[in-house]
Amino acid sequence: MQFYFAPMEGITGYIYRNVHSALFQSVDKYFSPFIVANQYGNYKTKEIKDVLSENNNGINLIPQLLTNNSQDFIQTAKKMKQLGYEEINLNLGCPSGTVVAKGKGSGFLAKPEALDRFLEEIFAEKEMKISIKTRIGKDSPEEFLRLIEIYNKYPLEELIIHPRIQKDFYKNKPNLAVFEEAIQLSKNPLCYNGDICSLKDYQEFVDHYPMIETIMVGRGLITNPGLIDELRDNLRIDKEKFRTFHDTILAEYQSILSGDRNVLFKMKELWFYMVLLFHDSEKYAKKIRKSEKLKDYEEAVNRLFLEKELVC
Repeated sequence: MQFYFAPMEGITGYIYRNVHSALFQSVDKYFSPFIVANQYGNYKTKEIKDVLSENNNGINLIPQLLTNNSQDFIQTAKKMKQLGYEEINLNLGCPSGTVVAKGKGSGFLAKPEALDRFLEEIFAEKEMKISIKTRIGKDSPEEFLRLIEIYNKYPLEELIIHPRIQKDFYKNKPNLAVFEEAIQLSKNPLCYNGDICSLKDYQEFVDHYPMIETIMVGRGLITNPGLIDELRDNLRIDKEKFRTFHDTILAEYQSILSGDRNVLFKMKELWFYMVLLFHDSEKYAKKIRKSEKLKDYEEAVNRLFLEKELVC
């Protein structure tokens, strides 16, 4: 089984990736948080910095692009090629309201004819390998039959399917009936993404879909950074390694960010997920959230590690 780390804006940037890959060495591909594609070279500094080779040594990183404009995609793909990349990923999955309102991410799925023209134009360039991360529709699962017809027209490196519609966001259960249709219909290699958060989830999925050889994990892996080690080799994370992971990320953010506020903002984003790895941790999570100084934050984290055990 191949394991991919799903991108999450604000969390899985190069600082996080470097610490994670150094300590766990279990991810086959990392995907960058999306870069807003454009044809004029007006990229955000943080977007380019995040994908520079010197910030991703030894990491198999796939840049992800967000756009509904073929020329923007093509020019940004050329930029990524100049940076040494051979594969690019198209984001057709982001459910954010601001993204969808612009007809991008999963909002693009509501315009299948425009999507088809877009794909025809970018594949005509043959600039580099292209994979797609998609949801199964914007408003209804029935949209997927038209979408898979479109995807089948093009030689994708792979099709990563998160079997929810845009309106689901991350609620409800993944629609495995539609994913089963994709297995039958897709002419491109498939990767599954959605709610693999434990060894039990993984074993149930593999039992039902033994033909799937690639899984992308997101929120479950941010909650438990050692999850893939557990899925692959039944090696559960311990508090010592988890503490090392946390402390290393904290130190890295302190080295590049100024002031307690900026560092705490980044760490609190992580703890929204990571606190779930501890038993009975809500009062500790509240203290972490309310911390305004690094001293108070570190005290709250120390007490959590000292007083509570991991769920796994």
